[in-house]
Amino acid sequence: MNDFLEEYAAYCKSHGRPDRVELMLCDINAILRGKWLPGDDEEKLASGGVRLPLSTYAPNILGEEVEATGLGIIVGDPDGNLFPVPGSLRPVPWAGDGQSVAQVLVEMHDETGEVAAISPRRRLQEILARFAAKGLTPVVATEMEFYLYQPRDSREDPPRPPSGSPEAQNYDLEVLERTQSILDAILDGAIVQGMAPDTLIAEYGPGQFEINFHHTSDALAAADDALIFRRLVRGIARRHDMRATFMAKPYADYPGNGMHAHVSLLDADGRNVFDDGTEGPSPLIRQAVAGTLATMAELQAIFAPHMNSYRRFQPASFAPHAPNWGFDNRAAAIRLPETSGPGARLEHRISGADVNPYLALTAILGGILHGLENPDLPLPPPLDEDPAPGEALTADWATAVEAFEQSAIAAEIFGRPYRDLYATVRRDEIAQLTTAISQIEYRTYLGRL
Repeated sequence: MNDFLEEYAAYCKSHGRPDRVELMLCDINAILRGKWLPGDDEEKLASGGVRLPLSTYAPNILGEEVEATGLGIIVGDPDGNLFPVPGSLRPVPWAGDGQSVAQVLVEMHDETGEVAAISPRRRLQEILARFAAKGLTPVVATEMEFYLYQPRDSREDPPRPPSGSPEAQNYDLEVLERTQSILDAILDGAIVQGMAPDTLIAEYGPGQFEINFHHTSDALAAADDALIFRRLVRGIARRHDMRATFMAKPYADYPGNGMHAHVSLLDADGRNVFDDGTEGPSPLIRQAVAGTLATMAELQAIFAPHMNSYRRFQPASFAPHAPNWGFDNRAAAIRLPETSGPGARLEHRISGADVNPYLALTAILGGILHGLENPDLPLPPPLDEDPAPGEALTADWATAVEAFEQSAIAAEIFGRPYRDLYATVRRDEIAQLTTAISQIEYRTYLGRL
């Protein structure tokens, strides 16, 4: 309690006392849910006096509780107590209109007094603890892609790129110049919120951009930043009369949005264990790659959580869609940008930008750990030597969820209860979303048949 009150007092000294504090709880879909708290009520939050139903962690993408999870009204929808995540108190730079607004990540403690086991953030904490037990610290950097688009009149309308956007704007500096006001606001906001943005580029699609973050040995902070950055971009876009989306595939004819993750490992002396002093890939990084490849299909439901996610897993979709690897090869699911020196690392390129970053990093690190603990896993030749892409990942949502639900490695990485909870929520979404009749079916069939 005293730690947060000290953090809050320091915040008020730097930024002034906020009019309100927005309490943000990350659910299974990486949707931020929570409450607004008056800015003079910090002691209530510090003491756990703010409550939410525990089921808030696990609604479906529509925001509905899923009875089959055993959460929600079926068990009386009991509350948990909210506590702030240390170090996550930040200003909201897009609030505007003379408001002073702060935001803070929160976790819910259950009847045991611990962070609820169904917290996505706790899943990542537990896999990091397994690395720590081996004397290893993951170093992580994320790259996130998003689209800017014009406001829509209706939720049914497709997105329209910003006026004047070229169809292929890849690395186009003039696009950055024309969009400078909003991009500057995004970068400035990221810095104000304590993030560490590196480069920003115009990506291939019209109105598509990518932000790269600096590497950090705090993987939890990397996931926090990925989550908060999505909120920042959407907020800044609204202030500029635009909209932004991290949807995996908002356009049929343009590339989707990905979230790539770069990972290396440090030992207790701060040495990158993926570097063995040679020019080629070390045995340890080869084990890590083998582990990520061996687990990729069974964990695909994490890397591609939603129905729309599977539109990225198509041939010529600009996204890797098979468990393979290569060196400086962006067609590969796992890329090794550097194999020697302090920058030796792997880049995991499968996830869409629509992932829950805590769960995605848990799955990636869990795959690496699987490789380290099973050194005899086979490793196929790199794409650089054998360009055959290998057996494709599924493009079917239900198939991916079924593989995850039956996966022993998913149970080992996430814990069996969370694996089953995740699959249950996804099955509920599949039942609702895949049975809805689409506009294209009405347009094609209704008047002809």
